[in-house]
Amino acid sequence: MNASELQNKSQNELLEELVGLRREQFNLRMQQATGQMARPDQYRKVRKSIARVKTVLRAKEIEASSQAGASK
Repeated sequence: MNASELQNKSQNELLEELVGLRREQFNLRMQQATGQMARPDQYRKVRKSIARVKTVLRAKEIEASSQAGASK
């Protein structure tokens, strides 16, 4: 998922996406530990997706706090 697609989502949708990615990361980690991992590159992609979601969430937090400070 692209960062531009993530920026169009609400904060709640981003948090749900993050939870889903964390579950997927856990499942991939378990597959890797048991030797059943079919595509080892998938783990890296999930990690990068988690980072993207967290970056967009943080940017939205900063934007919200700057708007709250400007309205005072």
